[in-house]
Amino acid sequence: MGEGRWRRFAGTWWRSIAVWAVSTVTMLVLAGILPDFQLQSDNGDSATRIAVTAALGAGAFGILSALVWPLLVRALLLVPALVLGLVVFFLNGGLLLFALALVPDGRGEANPETAVVVAAVMSAVASATGGALAVRDDDAYRRRLYRLADRRRRRGSAGAGPSTPGTVFLQLDGVGHDVLRDAVDQGVMPTVGAWLGAGTHRLTPWRTDWSSQTGASQLGILHGSNYDVPAFRWYEKDTREIQVSNRPTSAAELQRRAIEHTGDGGLLTLDGASRGNLFSGGAEQVALVLSVAARRGKENRSRAGYFAYFSDPANAVRTALSFVAEVGREIGQSTRARLTRQRPRVGRGGLYPFIRAFATVVERDVVVAAVIGDMLAGRSAVYADLVAYDEVAHHSGPVSRDAEKVLARLDRSLALIAKVAEHAPRPYRIVVLSDHGQSPGETFRARYGLGLQDLVRAGCGLPVPRRARRTHSGAEARAAVRAALRRPVEEGDEKHRPASRRSEPIVLASGNLGLVSFPDVPHRMSKEEIDARHPALLTTLANHPGIGFLLVRSEEHGAVVLGARGAEIPLADLDERPGPLADFGAHAADAVRRTDSFPHTADIMVNSWYDSAEGEVLAFEEQIGSHGGLGGAQGHPFLLAPEVFSPPVAKGTELVGAQQVHHVLRRWLREGSGPQVPLDKSRHEPAPDASFTAATVTPQDNSA
Repeated sequence: MGEGRWRRFAGTWWRSIAVWAVSTVTMLVLAGILPDFQLQSDNGDSATRIAVTAALGAGAFGILSALVWPLLVRALLLVPALVLGLVVFFLNGGLLLFALALVPDGRGEANPETAVVVAAVMSAVASATGGALAVRDDDAYRRRLYRLADRRRRRGSAGAGPSTPGTVFLQLDGVGHDVLRDAVDQGVMPTVGAWLGAGTHRLTPWRTDWSSQTGASQLGILHGSNYDVPAFRWYEKDTREIQVSNRPTSAAELQRRAIEHTGDGGLLTLDGASRGNLFSGGAEQVALVLSVAARRGKENRSRAGYFAYFSDPANAVRTALSFVAEVGREIGQSTRARLTRQRPRVGRGGLYPFIRAFATVVERDVVVAAVIGDMLAGRSAVYADLVAYDEVAHHSGPVSRDAEKVLARLDRSLALIAKVAEHAPRPYRIVVLSDHGQSPGETFRARYGLGLQDLVRAGCGLPVPRRARRTHSGAEARAAVRAALRRPVEEGDEKHRPASRRSEPIVLASGNLGLVSFPDVPHRMSKEEIDARHPALLTTLANHPGIGFLLVRSEEHGAVVLGARGAEIPLADLDERPGPLADFGAHAADAVRRTDSFPHTADIMVNSWYDSAEGEVLAFEEQIGSHGGLGGAQGHPFLLAPEVFSPPVAKGTELVGAQQVHHVLRRWLREGSGPQVPLDKSRHEPAPDASFTAATVTPQDNSA
């Protein structure tokens, strides 16, 4: 055995013995603290005998964790990930009970509840000890990281990694340009601040399309086209289906359409990996990607990444503990918001604390570990989405203290990935970007007492809930209907249905963007057709103080924008007469024109009111931080890239639209001699990457 190999062998065994010793001491301490956990016979034992029993128990538990745990997790692969995080404790406790049963003479004993606690503490302590020992010097740290990726390297080439740089794209979902800038200035994100301060990275704002949401933006970024994606959810008259961007079947269909539209597989087609995204980007290696989640096989593609991460019991316990801590944190924060009567505020009860914990802890840890694995495997391009901030900002507000803490934890994840890049088999360039921002503001329902659907139904003369009828908006809508139909104003007319045999409108919300479709009409209805069927509807909507503008198609003028006090401006005239779009910015007219060209644009597109002074919008969903339409920070994400790349756009010009961002990222990949992203129609479907090795890397605990 050579000197270098012997040194690595000795170092590995030394750390294993150290972890075993610490686990033994931990077991002894817990046996002294917990009354239902013992390491001695009923007649008592000497201290030496108790120590030997602890050493045997700790050794058996460590071996079982290494050998049996991956098999248990694989058997539970089809269990929903949210449930898997909760059963981790009980699985680990069962392993400890079995380990104690292997101790000679039956000296190890614990009741099941105590075993769960002991196993969790021991796993956490052992993992922390091993990680601390491995990171004490760069050589040990490098050896540990390479050992974690050894299985994958054996499947690939045996030589050194490529000399050309790879690229890691990290999407911080929902983080706007100004939010990032403020977080850096306030010291909340020191890693990003260090990059900008040292001049190694360049921060560039960009503008989204009208549909400022992940489905449209990420599809455009990864696949080069978000054509015919008018919102987060919309009704398609030709298929009679509602498409929802985060539904697996819809994501798969949108990805298929984008590939067909561009004739191109995606940004990650050659040697790429897609982690935690809605779409694959053409990557062969995918984990937690929604567009492949609908395909079921021997292994569940959507959950394959969870197996790789939770196959390490230390990862499982750490993430589960952080999950519980995050649930408690959310309950505490929401309780404080209620007690202090914080405004605006939305409900945060029910399952939301668990949903938030999953997004901010489980999804983050698994995706970060996957990215680490891809870097250690030397992949050319990796794109990953971290959704933590977006989830919290929807319910706590985009500039809240809750959201600020999430940004700090995301920054630590960036620091971890940057540290691992130093030990990867090839150099890596880290690009951080966002898909949209978020605009603050109370909900439409909170301000006016009724939702957009209620207002549309009232404007059509259809029945609405009693509470909505009693609001000022509801009363005005009913009065407008009666006036349009020339009917007397009397309560008995409340239930009049001007078109009782016709299908009712479908009203969908995407943040502060609303879509109204009439499913019984096979084509996109014109303004004249809508007025003939529902004479008061467009007037009611356009004049409502909570609505900024409408987009409809006119038989006389083509597509027109409608606003308050009878404003009606053809799209061709918006540059000279912006009318209701004046407060929405210079690019609003172009964004509206582009959406008008989509085949599946709704009969009526509704954008909420926007306060340009405060940057607030009114969400048609129950969110106090929202995105999906025009208005404010939601349309201003960022692109943070190394200075070695060419500038995204020429000086004095703006980066507009997700499709343009795609072309910038492709150019950067070419500059690094990365994938050329050709379309290969013969290539097989993306395979689930159920064993990306760095999932066993333990991301630092950013949550608890």
